[in-house]
Amino acid sequence: MLLQQNLKKDKNGFKTKFMFNIADGGFTELHTLWQTEERAALSSGKMADIWHRRHDYWLLAGIVTHGYARWQDIQNDPRYAILNEPFKTEMHKGNYLEMKNKFLARRFKLLEQALVIEEQLRRAAYLNMSQDPGHPAMALNTRFTEVECLAESHQHLSKESLGGNKPANAVLHKVLNQLEELLSDMKADVTRLPNMLSRIPPVSARLQMSERSILSRLTSRGGEPPPQQVRG
Repeated sequence: MLLQQNLKKDKNGFKTKFMFNIADGGFTELHTLWQTEERAALSSGKMADIWHRRHDYWLLAGIVTHGYARWQDIQNDPRYAILNEPFKTEMHKGNYLEMKNKFLARRFKLLEQALVIEEQLRRAAYLNMSQDPGHPAMALNTRFTEVECLAESHQHLSKESLGGNKPANAVLHKVLNQLEELLSDMKADVTRLPNMLSRIPPVSARLQMSERSILSRLTSRGGEPPPQQVRG
């Protein structure tokens, strides 16, 4: 996880530039969400009112401070006041607190998944681990690529065959037979996956750390985060 706060001097004094990232390798939807949310926040000029990357950082910091699922304690802590900003317009609703807590729980689950994947990728790189080419998942991926290439390179044949082109019709039948064989092989690969997955130990066991220890280690940067300013 990358966190960087550079101080840049402007005419009003010092201004903080915030940078935060979780390198999940694209295995979760986190970065897609961040891009969408940040575009909306920048275009509206409401950086605190629309949930995005900065809020996720402070949510993780709050969990490290107060613990798992202690949503109310986190929201009541003035250091994490920014987490309440996106929900100000919903305060009049009867289920306001329940809605907010459910959102925080869902968001944390996504962040937790991304952090665990980042740690797995980091350890794999450190140990110079490589994927077993004989693993059913690798075979499935290879065959999927073959299906995709075969379909794309011969997509024109259907139109030509419908137009009465006999040679194209013969080639189309041959391609369809190849696709059928590949799909049959993929089906066999899929049936072997559950057996392989059942042998994989949980992430916490592989890392030899509890889930809370994983999160605490990933979010630690040498001390507690600086207090978040409360708007007057």
